[in-house]
Amino acid sequence: MAIDDCPYSFQQLAAEILPAHMDRMRQALSSPHSMVEFGTRGIGEKTILKRLNRRSDFSGCYVLLEAKTPLYVGISRTIVQRLCSHVKGADYYTATLAYRMAVAEYPNRQTANQAMKDAEFMRLFAEKKEYLKALHVAFIEMTDPVEMYLFEAYCAMQLDTSVWNTFRTH
Repeated sequence: MAIDDCPYSFQQLAAEILPAHMDRMRQALSSPHSMVEFGTRGIGEKTILKRLNRRSDFSGCYVLLEAKTPLYVGISRTIVQRLCSHVKGADYYTATLAYRMAVAEYPNRQTANQAMKDAEFMRLFAEKKEYLKALHVAFIEMTDPVEMYLFEAYCAMQLDTSVWNTFRTH
């Protein structure tokens, strides 16, 4: 039985659909975009979309790369907005990866709210957003939510991004 009108069985997804998306992602990885495009002050989503030859934001999967090494796989219903949030976000809700990276290096164990009020932590958080801005990103459009959610884990495992990808629930 289909979930959310996904037209494929799990067997079809595993054997055909997800590998085909991986082929598309590998192609996108061969010519990634600079994350600076998504983090330049004064450059908004409309300008970025125009540069990408798109009329509107789109859903899909993205891979952050350090040099040519995959670092993190994510999905979003609004890829451009999400990539901007990674480098421009002001808190742990919007810049979650930068927040997690800062937490990994910060010696004091605090709640997220406490950390966002700590000047030293905020310095580290800003540093991590700058680090993310120096990376590259590849992305593919995906419209089916079931395919997208399954592909995120599939792609993360294929590219071995286990340092920063986690699928544990909170």
